[in-house]
Amino acid sequence: MAENVFVEGLLAGRVAFVTGGGTGITGGVARALAEAGARVALVSRKLEHLEPAAELIRAGGGEALAVACDVRHAEEVERAVAATVERFGQLDIVVNGAAGNFLCAAEELSPNGFGTVVDIDLKGTFNVCRAAFGELKRRGGSILNISATLHYMGTPFQLHVSAAKAGVDALTQNLAVEWGRYGIRTNAIAPGPIEDTEGMKRLLPPALREKLQRRIPVGRFGRIRDIEQPAVFLCSDAASFINGAIIVVDGGLWLSGGMRAEG
Repeated sequence: MAENVFVEGLLAGRVAFVTGGGTGITGGVARALAEAGARVALVSRKLEHLEPAAELIRAGGGEALAVACDVRHAEEVERAVAATVERFGQLDIVVNGAAGNFLCAAEELSPNGFGTVVDIDLKGTFNVCRAAFGELKRRGGSILNISATLHYMGTPFQLHVSAAKAGVDALTQNLAVEWGRYGIRTNAIAPGPIEDTEGMKRLLPPALREKLQRRIPVGRFGRIRDIEQPAVFLCSDAASFINGAIIVVDGGLWLSGGMRAEG
């Protein structure tokens, strides 16, 4: 693990609610928030994905609660938020990372497949933000949505995810405007290709990885730690005047348009 770049206890006294918090990018974000002093509720559909992550946080001296919840169902989200507040007494940070994805050409994509991804990524993000609003309004707080760069570049075989994440970007900016007056900041991180994730292994064929890596201006793929650190920053008081931002963390890939000279 990389050396912690933040002052110890940066998020002490805060409580974070992290969807998709058992694995992948948001699993890393949950651990990083705990390392910074936050108490963390890990939320996902299956407890077997959450308990090992929660135990890892506890083993490191943090506090973690595992809560089974399908973000597609508003009533389940409301119960998960209530369980978090019952356990920790408050809610200060929400991280929306629950997501679904698969490769599919647009002409072969079924309405059900398209709708399922939109339900998880976009409607799920709304469900969580709406359920958490009352608690966040009490003390002020921070919402961090995990978006993507797919819709910036017209990515083939990713129509469903691109549409959902474009909606997440719009939701982020609208909530920033509407809820800022309550002391609630809403921002997003849009990761590029992150090599130490299951999604990268599953969705990007090995034959394409070297070619894609050559197109990234900084010359490497990202790692989960590259997302963890800006996430902690955006959820902290250091970012107290940042609201409605969508921070792209992709080594400059989307700006280069994939046209960086090779060699």
